This record gives sequence, structure tokens and C-alpha cells, in this order.
Amino acid sequence: MIDKSNWTGRAVVVSRSEIERALARPELGQPGVYVLVGTAEDGAPMLYVGEADTLGERLKQHVAGKEFWTRVVAFTSTNEGLNKAHVRYLEARLLQLARQANQWLLENGNKPTPPPLSEPDRADAEWFLDEMRLIFPLLGIDAFAAASGQARAHAAADTSRDEPPMLYLAERGGEGRGREVADGFVVLEGALARAAEVDSIHDHMRDMRQQLVDRGVLVTDEHALRFTQDFRFSSPSLAAGVLVGGSANGRICWKDRAGRTLKSLQDARAGVA
Repeated sequence: MIDKSNWTGRAVVVSRSEIERALARPELGQPGVYVLVGTAEDGAPMLYVGEADTLGERLKQHVAGKEFWTRVVAFTSTNEGLNKAHVRYLEARLLQLARQANQWLLENGNKPTPPPLSEPDRADAEWFLDEMRLIFPLLGIDAFAAASGQARAHAAADTSRDEPPMLYLAERGGEGRGREVADGFVVLEGALARAAEVDSIHDHMRDMRQQLVDRGVLVTDEHALRFTQDFRFSSPSLAAGVLVGGSANGRICWKDRAGRTLKSLQDARAGVA
């Protein structure tokens, strides 16, 4: 359970294996909005956003009806301040943010529009949403944040360091710019990935590239695949592999303007000779 001072909300974080015990909590007998977190068959992070008049009853349905999830984060109010209109608004806004960021797969097929709220109610709901968005990254859920802001946030979180340097890749038909972030590597919009894949490409890499094409992150651009947005990968090697169409050591492939590899930059930061 997560509480914050001066906030009327409460977050209940439960693994699927513990859901039966958690259903006894009073918070899950209230209205709220929730996120189911898990992975798709190809290992890509996936989520489902929902709302309910009674959180516990809805989560029971998802135990039987949805297979992908391993954890749920449910938000409700400590002062009964969330009604049906509020939670529908929060659900719609979370789905908007997740689709705009386009970082995780969404299990939701619907695209609800936020219900009409009075100006004070909308302001309250947006304030509640802002607090939720501060909590998600602490739980490893970065589906609601665009990759374009991740490098800046990474630098701001560590005031002892400058902004991560711009890194470049230009080999095997791939070409692009990117930056390290706290939990991975962001390839910047405009990068070009090699269209043809090497024969030895791993299934996971092939599935990742196809998934990015299906989601519109990669589009055909003459003889290459072009990134239409900044996109966050879980590692510099996965980012490099998508660009070159096969396995790649991202710590060697990504270099700064002076030609120093990411590995040498990381070693220097750690004081490794």
C-alpha cells in the first residue's frame, strides 16, 4: 500500500498470487481505477487500464478473464472523494497518456473519452492523476511517460551529473542518435533501422522489430525503417540490435562525438581504469 502526505488517494499494489488475500482490504471495496501489469507472449511489457465501482469484484473477473498480468496497481480515495465520473475520467486519461507515449503494449481495445466534469471536479481529477503519475515510475511502470522526457528526467534526478551525452550509431545499415536513461536507452526520432534482417537474428529481436512496425513506431522510408518518435528500449544492446537488424553489443556500438564507446564512458564514470 502507498500513501502520500497531503493526498487523498491510496495505491494498493498486489501480485496476482496474493490477490485472494488482498480482496479483504477495505480499499478494494471502493470505486477506483487500476492498472494490470504483465508481459505479452513475446516478452514486451503490457498493461490494461480499467475502472470499477467496486475494485475487488472487477479484479476477481480479471483473475479468470485475463492471463497476461502478474501485478495490479489499484487507486482509490481515502475520503470517498472518487465517484463513478471521476474514475471514468481517470481511466480515459491514463489510456490517452499510454497511447501518446506508445512505449508499452495496451491490452485495452476501447478508446473511452473523458466524461464531462465541472471545472472544479476536472481540476481535482487532474491533481489526483498527477499524484498517480509520480507513483507509477517508483513501481517500474513507465508506460505513461513519453521517451522524449526520459533523458532529461534521468539527468534531473542526479544533480551530480550533467545531462547524458548524445550517443551515435552508424554501422551495418543502421544510423541514429540516442541517450542513456535510468532504466534503458532512448533512440531518438528520425533514426534509421536497417530494413533487412540478418539470418541469425534472434526471434525476440525479430518480434520486437515487427511489433514496432505494427505500432507505427517504425515506418518504411525508402530502403530503411525510420523511427517516427523517440522510443525507450530496456537496454542499449536491444536498441542497437533493432537498428542493425541483428545481435549487437550496444555498449560498443553507441559512441559519443569523440568516438568513445558507451562502455568506456560508463567505465570512466565508475572509476574503472
